Amino acid sequence: MVLGALAALLGIEDDIVVVGQAHNGQQALDAVASEKPDVLITDIEMPEISGLDVAAELKRQRSTTRTIILTTFARAGYLRRALDAGASGYLLKDKPAKELADAVRRVHQGLRVIDPELVAEAWGEADPLTDRERQVVRLAGEGVAGVDIAEKLGLSEGTVRNYLSEAMSKLGANNRVEAARIARAKGWL
Repeated sequence: MVLGALAALLGIEDDIVVVGQAHNGQQALDAVASEKPDVLITDIEMPEISGLDVAAELKRQRSTTRTIILTTFARAGYLRRALDAGASGYLLKDKPAKELADAVRRVHQGLRVIDPELVAEAWGEADPLTDRERQVVRLAGEGVAGVDIAEKLGLSEGTVRNYLSEAMSKLGANNRVEAARIARAKGWL
């Protein structure tokens, strides 16, 4: 419903043409490959592939499609990860449709558009986790056992324990579940 409403709101703008809609991250990547839009609007959490991973993949492919993350997550960690992934915009869903349309125009022009409420917060506390620590903590927080994390990531069980221990130390957590909770609350997962 939100996807259709968003497409309809943008579609009434004279200078914006909606060329496709996707229900998950893989469909978004496929649509970008086939339609070659100037701007992609995605959420952070999407089935199959996250919006952050979609933005990172487009960056890796050196796609000319610019990405705007439109989300409910007003967290500095997510903003920083989105920018690192190559997103050109980061907006919150509670903004008026006119602001989104203006953001699409500005991003299309090559500008970066970030919700002003998040800018100051984003340069506060930095994410202390490495990419591998983040992967291990995310899986541990989902209840995946250490042996299964090791198999899934191609690591030894001892290496998984070391990553978890290091992440817990960095986050000041007493256990892996608390580490995942802290990292998720800060937008680092």
